[in-house]
Amino acid sequence: MQSHEESGSMATSNGSSAASVALDAKTKRGKGRKGNKVETTKQHGVKLWLLIVPFLILAVLFCYLPLFGWIYAFFDYQPPIPLSESEFVGLQWFKMMVQNPAQLKTIGQVLINTFAMSGLNILTSFFPLVFAIALNEIRARWFKNLIQTLTTLPNFISWVLVYAVAFAMFSTTGMFNTLLQNLHLISEPIKFLDSDSHTWLKMLLWGIWKGLGWGSIMYLAGIAGIDPELYEAAQVDGANRFQQIWHVTIPQLLPTYFVLLMLSISNFLNNGMDQYYVFQNAFNMQHIQVLDLYVYNVGMGNSSLSLATAISMLKSLVSVGLLILVNWLSKRTRGVSIV
Repeated sequence: MQSHEESGSMATSNGSSAASVALDAKTKRGKGRKGNKVETTKQHGVKLWLLIVPFLILAVLFCYLPLFGWIYAFFDYQPPIPLSESEFVGLQWFKMMVQNPAQLKTIGQVLINTFAMSGLNILTSFFPLVFAIALNEIRARWFKNLIQTLTTLPNFISWVLVYAVAFAMFSTTGMFNTLLQNLHLISEPIKFLDSDSHTWLKMLLWGIWKGLGWGSIMYLAGIAGIDPELYEAAQVDGANRFQQIWHVTIPQLLPTYFVLLMLSISNFLNNGMDQYYVFQNAFNMQHIQVLDLYVYNVGMGNSSLSLATAISMLKSLVSVGLLILVNWLSKRTRGVSIV
């Protein structure tokens, strides 16, 4: 009887020891898996970091390193004299912008042009969204691809070639005026290019024609990423195609639209130079000269690089301020921000 009890106690102790050994082994395996998972996550993070390093280098070289050139705004720099031999003038160029009446009037008109054209671009920023939705509703695939190709190609044409096309079509001796005169609809050619009337509207239309197809690509990608079950649920509820667009497609694209809108507002003063540079002439100079074009004309045309740098500095600071303001407003109103 005693031997049976001893054997039972020995079996129990052996079983408990075996269970503890198995538990220890399981714990070690769990720790090993956890350690391997952490190590894998670290390796993945390092690989992702290595992928973005080239882009960080490019950003530093082309976005932050050129900021060193702001130092020219504090000197009276005249090429080819080295900067070290140029006279240090401090805030002279900044004072000139606000103290010289003629300079202040010119800058005021330039800012009006910049704000007007940037404002028109923002007011029409929903055009690519509408175009993408309309393009997505085309059921004939070949026709959809044809329209998308024809509207995207102008983005890859330089503004110099665009002006060449505009000159061939709308100059006083161009195709359009020649056709109207041959049809005896007009007696004198219409000055589409050599006129200061409706300059802002003309630039807006050329910009829309060139960038509409390209701007819709991101929205088409957003439409492709919408869950098809949302459309199926809308169809079950009896929604027609227009109602599906209004209640499913547009709400799903609005976050993308607002992010792009915030970026556009942050670049409010950076509306480019090349378009306005090729279309400028002595007739429309008053209303076509935006801030970027004005900086170029002052720096390269009038050989006043220091003043041009000072104007460019103020433009960059105002742009950063606008980005911070729009980001704050978006966070307060929608709860979503860029940073």
